[in-house]
Amino acid sequence: MSILVINGPNLNILGQREPATYGSTTLAEIEQRLEARAAELGVEVTFFQSNAEGAIIDHIQANADGSGGVIINAGGLTHTSVALRDCLATLSVPVVEVHISNIYAREEFRHTSLTAPVVRGSIVGLGWRGYLLALDYLVEEGKPA
Repeated sequence: MSILVINGPNLNILGQREPATYGSTTLAEIEQRLEARAAELGVEVTFFQSNAEGAIIDHIQANADGSGGVIINAGGLTHTSVALRDCLATLSVPVVEVHISNIYAREEFRHTSLTAPVVRGSIVGLGWRGYLLALDYLVEEGKPA
């Protein structure tokens, strides 16, 4: 099984960007932790990050249906992208939305997730650990009954 991990705009500068909100852990460190956990679980993870909405959608369309599921932190696109929402709605694999910060404890415009209604679940406010929880969930969901 392979899990696709998608990160959207500005997540490439984690560790530098607003550490009081997002912490000091970098995206590379999150990916290393996910790779280590995936190895323990006997699965693979593949990573993609882009600041461009179209590139993210193209990557999901080209790769998600061949995976065991998708972990996505769409960043600011969560609150603005109908196109990303529509892309996720077409997938036949489970999707988990992850947010490092608690979007419901921040500015009001962040309280609305356009993507949440079309994903299996959302993990918010648990920092980088949310990615690990999403991975554990997707692997468990993908096991034969």
